[in-house]
Amino acid sequence: MAGPDFDADLKALDTTLRSIEAVLDLDRMRKEIAELSEQALAPNLWDDQANAQRVTSRLSVLQSEVDRVSSLRSRLDDLGVLVELAEDESDADVLGEAERELTSIKRAIDALEVRTLLSGEYDSREALVTIRSGAGGVDAADFAEMLFRMYLRWAERHKYPTEVYDTSYAEEAGIKSATFAVKAPYAYGTLSVEQGTHRLVRISPFDNQGRRQTGFAAVEVVPVIEQTDEVDIPEDELRVDVYRSSGPGGQGVNTTDSAVRITHLPTGIVVSCQNERSQLQNRATAMTILKAKLLALRKAEEEAKLNVLRGDVAGSWGDQMRSYVLHPYQMVKDLRTEYETGNTQGVLDGEIDGLVEAGIRWRRQQQSPA
Repeated sequence: MAGPDFDADLKALDTTLRSIEAVLDLDRMRKEIAELSEQALAPNLWDDQANAQRVTSRLSVLQSEVDRVSSLRSRLDDLGVLVELAEDESDADVLGEAERELTSIKRAIDALEVRTLLSGEYDSREALVTIRSGAGGVDAADFAEMLFRMYLRWAERHKYPTEVYDTSYAEEAGIKSATFAVKAPYAYGTLSVEQGTHRLVRISPFDNQGRRQTGFAAVEVVPVIEQTDEVDIPEDELRVDVYRSSGPGGQGVNTTDSAVRITHLPTGIVVSCQNERSQLQNRATAMTILKAKLLALRKAEEEAKLNVLRGDVAGSWGDQMRSYVLHPYQMVKDLRTEYETGNTQGVLDGEIDGLVEAGIRWRRQQQSPA
């Protein structure tokens, strides 16, 4: 089997990386890093905690991005030198090492290229994800829990911190719903393509006749709000209920009514939080989630008005955006992008980068003018 054409591959990767560097505008990013670094050294920085968090968070994100691109540029330059030495000395072992590094760099540049497609207003934000079981009874509740685990495992693979705010367990198995945060830059832009209805087809472990069953679960993704977001909610638009936190099967995990459920009366949006011991903390977190959902709703309404003006009847996520088939064959297929894989267990274990990246590219194509 013939090896790679190193010269052509290196030129192609260099062209792609130069394009990425131009899109990201590294000079502008370095200038902003210098300005933020100066602000971060101010002795009174933490007098305004909200601003301090904004400065330090933005500085961290920018530095990470510049380091990521600079590291890839260094690796690509080093690889060119390694290939030249290996070919001069006809060293098969070194050529094999170079081939592995080429594959690794290509994968990293492809991922970075997808990152440059995340240029929406809120794409750089952290994400709030809510999963709800739909039609399909206990199989749907079990599927919702499978998706919950899938996204947590995906975040774990990328070393993204997560925080679970609320989990409502179903009576027999699985969950009715769960809400959690993915606390990483661009988590919203990345995971927003996962929003929609997911469908599972399998032999039900809960059917004593071993019949094939279909279950549905809905995934909602909204951006985490920031101090600069204007979301004012009058108190008379809220109904606040407190209750006792509970775990699977009704097992008590708290002896006080510390869990909080907030209903926004005008929209009917309901959010809950039970991860903290304090009712006040749970209420504050629930309000943060509610504001994020209202912000996303406002953005969706604005986009809907623009689509009417454009005469745009396409672009709907649709009721079913992805199917997970475990019987009679093994396949996960995204119905928007046509991306599919037979590695169903890998996907359910969090290996969803291929699906996500295809979704991001698909979305950019939908947004591009015809």
